[in-house]
Amino acid sequence: MAGTTMTIRVSADLKEKLDRLAVDTRRSRSVLIAEAVSVYVARELAIVDGVNQGLEDVYSGRTISHENPMSELDSAIQRA
Repeated sequence: MAGTTMTIRVSADLKEKLDRLAVDTRRSRSVLIAEAVSVYVARELAIVDGVNQGLEDVYSGRTISHENPMSELDSAIQRA
């Protein structure tokens, strides 16, 4: 995989844990860090995309009032 180099600072404790994980899994620290960053970035982007979609819905008027579903929920509770 072609890539670019980044430098990060981590605590000594985290570096020791990463070293242990690298030895135990027989993978390099670089591979482990790249995998961890990739998972983190994908998760965070999914959250940001969801928030942005929600804001877009609000700005476009694609919302319902809180009272509507709560009224339906109260009715279902009363029937039960």
